[in-house]
Amino acid sequence: MNAVTNAYRELIDFIGEDPDREGLRDTPRRAANAIEFLTKGYRDDVESIVNNALYQSNIDEIIIVKDIELYSLCEHHILPFIGKCHVGYLPNGKVLGLSKIARIVEMFARRLQIQERLTQDVAQTILNVTDATGVGVLVEAQHLCMQMRGVEKQHSLMKTSVLLGTFRSDAATRAEFLQLIG
Repeated sequence: MNAVTNAYRELIDFIGEDPDREGLRDTPRRAANAIEFLTKGYRDDVESIVNNALYQSNIDEIIIVKDIELYSLCEHHILPFIGKCHVGYLPNGKVLGLSKIARIVEMFARRLQIQERLTQDVAQTILNVTDATGVGVLVEAQHLCMQMRGVEKQHSLMKTSVLLGTFRSDAATRAEFLQLIG
């Protein structure tokens, strides 16, 4: 953490500010703690998150968890993108504990990321963990790298989706998923 704190101190100096000024004196340490928290997904793993919360079930209808808030950092500019994730899966004898789905989204979001890969990682992980017959994931987010710099488009929203198994191959299942997430 000392190296990260020193790097933030150098950054403050580089932009022309005085890192010893009263308001900035503790900023390098706070920023280092913040970046550690914002990238905590690198220190998480799926097995610990799922923690045996996979239950036998004969449910054979789509399970949806929608509007899961996410906060991530764009790997190109290390600026935030903020949005929500909708996850659906068609169980195949097992259901996953509800909070585990949100925790899986959180694990991947808390990494330097592009939205497309985030969507793919969540979908593939849910499929691998549950052995579902189908998985659908839709992520919609606003990217500060596009709002605060570059083209500066304040109201743009990026949507990415990944459909696996029956969510991809069966039009009725896909349509039901998309209708349920609205």
